[in-house]
This record gives sequence, C-alpha cells and structure tokens, in this order.
Amino acid sequence: MRKKIYCLILKSDKRSINYIYDIFISFISALSILPLMFKREVPSFYEIERVTVTILAVDYLMRLFVSDYIIGKKGLSFIIYPFTIGAIVDLISLLPFGRIFRVFRIFKMLRYMDFFLYVIDVYKKVRHILFTVLLMAMSYIFITALFMFCAEGNNFNSFFDALYWATTALTTVGYGDIYPKTMLGRLISMITSVFGIAVIALPSGIITANIVRELYKK
Repeated sequence: MRKKIYCLILKSDKRSINYIYDIFISFISALSILPLMFKREVPSFYEIERVTVTILAVDYLMRLFVSDYIIGKKGLSFIIYPFTIGAIVDLISLLPFGRIFRVFRIFKMLRYMDFFLYVIDVYKKVRHILFTVLLMAMSYIFITALFMFCAEGNNFNSFFDALYWATTALTTVGYGDIYPKTMLGRLISMITSVFGIAVIALPSGIITANIVRELYKK
C-alpha cells in the first residue's frame, strides 16, 4: 500500500496516474490562493479554505507516511523528512492563522512545473557560487550602511534604516523615502549604486546561463 502511495504522489510519469494527481494538487493549491486576492471576506471562501486545506494536509501526511521511500534512510527518514525544505514549506502553508503564511501554498503549485524544477537543478549545481556572491553582497551592504550611517547619522533614525537604504542602493531600486543630503553621503551613494550593478548582475548571469544550459539538455 505504501509503495502505491509513493508511486501516486512522487513517481513522475505523464502516462501514469501520478500525472493526474500532480495536476489535481496544483489546481487545489491554486484554488486555495484565490481568497488571498480579495480584501473582502466572502462566505464561500471559508468553504474553499476548509476543503483545500484538508486535501493539502492529507497530501502532506501521505508524504510523511512514505518518507522512507523519499529519503531512502529507512526509519530515520521519518525524522528527517519533516525538516526538509519542501516539508517545512508545506507545513507553514497549512498554518490556520496569518494570510502571509497561506501564500506559501504557491510553492506547492510551482513544485510540479518543469521550469521550476530546472531552477532547482541549477541552484544545486551553482549553490556554492551563489552563496559566495550572497556573502559578498551582505558584506557590501553592511559596510556601505556603516559608512553612510557615520556620514549622515542625522538623516537615519537607526542603523536598520541605513541597512535598508544600502539594500535599495545595491539593487539600484532606490525608493526615495531615505536618501543622502550631504555631499559625502551622495558620493557614497553614487559609488554604491555603480558597484551594485556588478554585484547584482553576477548571480543573474550565472543563473541565466545555467538555466539555458539545462533547457538545452532537456
């Protein structure tokens, strides 16, 4: 029985019942997100929430039930599986409070899309490079924020405001709600924005190149 459940929920084959199950769960995930697109509460939304959450919870429990097939480490798999990224996201999306947690259900839907799987494969191959770039970006944000906070302390209520500004400057977004007013501060802002282009472009180029490579392979 557990083997059949595993084949139903995880054995990917467009000619099998698993393909129909994937489409069904994707549809349920999309349906569960629908109420989040409206501010006004409609009575039917409560029924949609109740039904979709029940189905998604059953899907989670089935995955936990066959986690030894998924992880492949026998009894230890039942302890490891709840702490995997997919299981954590599924569990968070089922929390009964907070609309923001329900948004995580979209990842349940994306899990069955080929392009999203390509992105995951690419991440696995270049995760060490991306981690290095992330550390570089975080270091750059911290150092730049420290420079700006010391140069324009009166213009920032806290160091967090400086971090917020440094992040928007690094990504070249610049919302305009916080900006330097002194000559030194503007000079730091100019340098940060120029170097920010290179820091942001680096991981973008790596990811794009590898995604194209994966598409060609497929």
